[in-house]
Amino acid sequence: MREPVGAQWRKPQVVDPEKIRSLVEIMTEHDLCEFSWRSGEEEIVLKRPGPPAVGAAPVMYSAPAAPAPAAAAAPVETAAPAAPAVDENAGLVAIKSPMVGTIYIAPDPESPPFVTEGGRVSPTSVVCIVEAMKVFNEIKAEISGTVKKVLVKNEDPVEFGQPLFMVKPD
Repeated sequence: MREPVGAQWRKPQVVDPEKIRSLVEIMTEHDLCEFSWRSGEEEIVLKRPGPPAVGAAPVMYSAPAAPAPAAAAAPVETAAPAAPAVDENAGLVAIKSPMVGTIYIAPDPESPPFVTEGGRVSPTSVVCIVEAMKVFNEIKAEISGTVKKVLVKNEDPVEFGQPLFMVKPD
């Protein structure tokens, strides 16, 4: 077989199996579904089954930097301990999307939203519509309470299990 004009053939490099094994351990430990690494000509892309976490940002790992020489080390200052974080969603229940689709917070563009912050809902209250594959599905609150937060905007794409509204139950 003749080589095409201008083509460059490269011999595939053999990757150290121990390096791959350690990368797979890192993926498992941190529950990653995909990992990509490149160094010069060497590139490793690993994928494993499983959906990524909703709303999770990609996690990037890098090798630790070499320690600075002792003479150039700056004195370490200790900061006062930070106040414990206050969970602003404590006591609230999320109404989550039961499917992937596009959310509509009102029955039509000229109508007011189904619910607003401060509004009351009952288990049978329609809070939004999620369109999936040209089917419009009414989403009910399934809880009684007061809507404290609306987490989506009209026509936003939504994922399965994504929180849409935060409700303070009665």
